[in-house]
Amino acid sequence: MQNKVVIENVIFAAGDGASFYDDQEAIRRGVKKDGYLYTGTPITKGFSKIRQPAAALGIGLALSDKQIVWGDMMSVQYAGAAGRDPLFDVAQIEGLVRQYVVPHLIGINPSNFKAACDEALGVNGGGGLPVSVEYGVSQALLEAAAYVQRVTMAEVIASELHLPTPMKRVPIYCQTGDEREINVDKMILKSVDILPHGLTNSAERFGRRGEVFREYVRWVVDRIRKVGEPTYHPGLHFDVYGWVGLEFGLEPKKIAEFIAQAADDADGFDINIECPADFGSTEAQIDGYRDIVREMTRIGTRARIVADEYCNTLEDIRRFAEAGSAHLIQIKMPDVGPLLDTAKAVVVCKDNGVGAYVGGSASETDVSARISVHIAMATQADMMLAKPGMGVDEAVTIVRNEQHRLLATLASRNVSPKTARPA
Repeated sequence: MQNKVVIENVIFAAGDGASFYDDQEAIRRGVKKDGYLYTGTPITKGFSKIRQPAAALGIGLALSDKQIVWGDMMSVQYAGAAGRDPLFDVAQIEGLVRQYVVPHLIGINPSNFKAACDEALGVNGGGGLPVSVEYGVSQALLEAAAYVQRVTMAEVIASELHLPTPMKRVPIYCQTGDEREINVDKMILKSVDILPHGLTNSAERFGRRGEVFREYVRWVVDRIRKVGEPTYHPGLHFDVYGWVGLEFGLEPKKIAEFIAQAADDADGFDINIECPADFGSTEAQIDGYRDIVREMTRIGTRARIVADEYCNTLEDIRRFAEAGSAHLIQIKMPDVGPLLDTAKAVVVCKDNGVGAYVGGSASETDVSARISVHIAMATQADMMLAKPGMGVDEAVTIVRNEQHRLLATLASRNVSPKTARPA
C-alpha cells in the first residue's frame, strides 16, 4: 500500500487560532487594559490592533485512496518580536503555498516522512518559506506518513531519529493567561505537572524591584498547599518577559541574585524563570544568558533559567545549548518550523545536558497541539506545553488525552521500545 498512495490534491481551510496575537512591544511600553483588550496604537509591523484574534490556515492533503490528512499553519502569539516571522496573514500565506509548495506536493509518496518534507519544502529549511508554512505542511506530511505506514506519528518520528518507541508520558506545563489566580486553581485541581506561567508581561505585574512578582510566587506556593492533594508537588515555571533585566538592568549578577530570591520564595518547589532578560539579539542573548547561568552556579541556587526570545530555529537552539546559555530551552514549535527540526532540537538539548521543553503558543490549534504530543513523546522531552489557548481546561484535555491515547495504542499492539528502526 505504501507504494500506491500518493498525494493527488491539496485543499485549504481558513481557521482560528485558539487565542490572540499580541503586540509585545506595545504591551512592554505600558499600554492600558480595557477589559480583555489593550488600548493604544500598535507598534509591531502587521498589527492593526494591539490584541487581535489569532488566525490559522489548514492544509489538507488528499491522498489517492481518498483519505485526507491535515496540518495547520499559524503564527505564535507574539509574532514579529525577538526575530520571529511577521504576523500571520491567511491570504498571503495561502498564495505562497499555492505557488511554491503545492506543485511539489502533487504526486509525492508520503510514506517516507523526511523525504516527503525535503521534496515539498526544500532541503535546508525550505529556502526562505515562512516558518508557519513549514510547520503546517510538515504536520500534514507527518500524519500522511503515519497513515500510510499504519503506525502512530510518534513512531514515525522515533524511526526517523533512531529513537526507541516512547513508553511513558511527558510532563505537561500549563499557562494561566490573564486569569492568573482562577486558572492556578484549575491547574491544581487537575494536578498539572508544571505551572503556572503567570503572564508577567508588564511593569504592573512585575512591580518595583520585582516585589509584585515575588508575592505572586509566594501566593502560588500557598495555593498549592491549600488546594492541592497532600502528595501533589508540581514544578513551578514563570515567564517574566524580560522584566528582571528591565527592572534591574542587564547585569548578570543582579539578575541571578533576583532569581535566587525567587527560588527562596518557591519554598522547596523547583522553579524555572523564563526570559529573565532581553539582550536585544541572538548573539547578545547567548552571551548574556551564559553569564547569568554562571552567576547562578556561583550563588548555588536551584532555580533554572529558560531561553525563549531569540532562540527560534534549530541552529539557534544548538548555539544556546552548546554555549550553556540556559538550563532549559523552549523549543517553540511554530517558530522552529519543520517538525523534524523540533525533534532534532530535543536531541541537541539532551546531548548538551540542557533541558528540552517542547513548547509553542496559545494561538495554535487543536490539530497542531495533538501532533505536538507525538513529537514530545517520541523524543521524550523534559516537558511540553498544554496548548492551545489560555483557558487551561481545553489545552490540558487535548494534550493529556492525546498522550493517554498514544500510550494505550502502543500498549494494545504490544509495541516495545525496540520496535523503532531506522527509516
